[in-house]
Amino acid sequence: MRGWLPTLVRTSTGRFGVIVVAVIALTALVSLFWTPFDPQESDVRARWSIPSWPHLLGTDDTGRDILSLLMAGARTTVFVSIGAGVVATLVGIALAALGALTARWLRETVAVLVDILIAFPVLLIAMMISSVWGGSLWVVIWSVGIGFGVNIARVTRPELRRVQQSDFVLAARASGLTTGQSLARHLLPNVAPVFIVQLSWSMAVAVLAEAGLSYLGFGASVTEPSWGLLLADLQRYIGVHPLSVIWPGLAITITVLALNLLGDGLREATDPTLRHRAAEVHTPAVIA
Repeated sequence: MRGWLPTLVRTSTGRFGVIVVAVIALTALVSLFWTPFDPQESDVRARWSIPSWPHLLGTDDTGRDILSLLMAGARTTVFVSIGAGVVATLVGIALAALGALTARWLRETVAVLVDILIAFPVLLIAMMISSVWGGSLWVVIWSVGIGFGVNIARVTRPELRRVQQSDFVLAARASGLTTGQSLARHLLPNVAPVFIVQLSWSMAVAVLAEAGLSYLGFGASVTEPSWGLLLADLQRYIGVHPLSVIWPGLAITITVLALNLLGDGLREATDPTLRHRAAEVHTPAVIA
């Protein structure tokens, strides 16, 4: 893991992912204090304004400023992606630890449970839960977090098991280290590269899931800013005002792409073999 940050920034995919994710996070932070207009303020005199000053991206059918709606929607995107990432982390670590470090019967039970849960699509589970409890961002966070926490556990469990059987871990256990101490000091740091990559991809899918569920009416409520809701509102007028639909679709696409490329960059930066290869590629040749 040492030296992974310079490698991440040096790769084109990692650099693009870091820059875009940082811009989105900064936009979400700024929107807490300032947006060009109130995102929920309607102005019938400015309905369907074309991109110009002061509405840089135009307005929607009720005269709301699209740029302000996108900035406010970035808050929802960041909130859902981080929330789903936290839930996926907790679920993934718990299931992976139970599936690798416990008694054989419990390991086999967890393996069967993981295989069953991973067969159900995350979006389908979220829609089923929303039909019972009502649509909300928390439903999206828990559904995506649990779904991808199971996926993270499936990927990291064999790695955790392999590291757990290595000589240095066995020696540490023989010296009196408990299972929890061994997990924190030796096991998790050694599977961190695989875990981080899976986590970044789960956050990308969380963004896409929130937009899709909000578009279908199972995610954010109408009082919450969301790129999915904005896309659902504007697509009804795509035949008359096609330009307005581009902005929320572009925001969703770029965000998901950036998170996926960030995951690829992290994989290259944290894998020793790939990091060494990337260093060779980016090191200029010396001509004698």
